[in-house]
Amino acid sequence: MAKKAQKPSDAEQVTEYMKKLVHPLKTEIEAVKSIIKQSDPRISERIKWNAPSYYFIVDLVTFNHRMEKKVHLVFHNEAIVHIKSALLEGDHKDRRMMYFKDMDEVQANQPELERILREYMDLVERRNAPTH
Repeated sequence: MAKKAQKPSDAEQVTEYMKKLVHPLKTEIEAVKSIIKQSDPRISERIKWNAPSYYFIVDLVTFNHRMEKKVHLVFHNEAIVHIKSALLEGDHKDRRMMYFKDMDEVQANQPELERILREYMDLVERRNAPTH
């Protein structure tokens, strides 16, 4: 009996996706991915909406690779609207955008991105905590 091939793990799927990604800011995308993953151990990654996406209890943030001149992150949980930061753009009721044009911007804004992610995680955890 032939052994059934196992589906690659979420992390393996992201790795494979990134190997195939052709984007002028791929190095910057890799750097932002690392910042996201290292900012909070509760964050997991997977491919969703045909891009690397990060979640904890709910979907949190996804790359949008359609722009070629900027790294574009979509924070798509309504908790993000409660976080104040000059990096978070847009006035939508349930999401915010973030953009980086080059590695200098990624590196200069790393501490603020990490702060936003930690605060975001705490808000999501509090909003989704079981009530007794």
